[in-house]
Amino acid sequence: MPSFDIVSEYDKHEAQNAVDQANKEVSTRFDFKGTHSTFELNGDKLLMTSGSEFQLQQMLDIVQTKLSKRGVDIACLDIGEAKTSGKIVRQEITLKQGIDSLLAKKIVKLIKDKKLKVQAAIQGEQIRVSGKKKDDLQEVIQTLKEEKWEQPLQFDNFRD
Repeated sequence: MPSFDIVSEYDKHEAQNAVDQANKEVSTRFDFKGTHSTFELNGDKLLMTSGSEFQLQQMLDIVQTKLSKRGVDIACLDIGEAKTSGKIVRQEITLKQGIDSLLAKKIVKLIKDKKLKVQAAIQGEQIRVSGKKKDDLQEVIQTLKEEKWEQPLQFDNFRD
């Protein structure tokens, strides 16, 4: 029986490369001289530090540009609030991965409302969709691509 998985992931290696490029750009730009502005990527957390909130906003634009050029969808970014401590301003960004249960339920409901002959099952942080015909599965993929979701979706493990 043909099936595929719906997942929400990003390429960690490309994200690290984008952060390295952003650090390089910030270190060479004249308007960031002497501000000790840096990016640090630890796991799924990106920490930006700078001297002012205005510079943090510029840094956010830089890192979003670098990530999108590297093929990392910026819809997976969960941008936190800027926190000031003394002369340093910090902002934490979480790179979301995996489909949370609320979004998974919305996706499954949309698939069931289409009344196609497919089954959708939530399996942890991914959704497995299976059916008898490949055409039905491709129609599900097309339907999901047309919708706007708060996270980027990828379609993996398409099996015949």
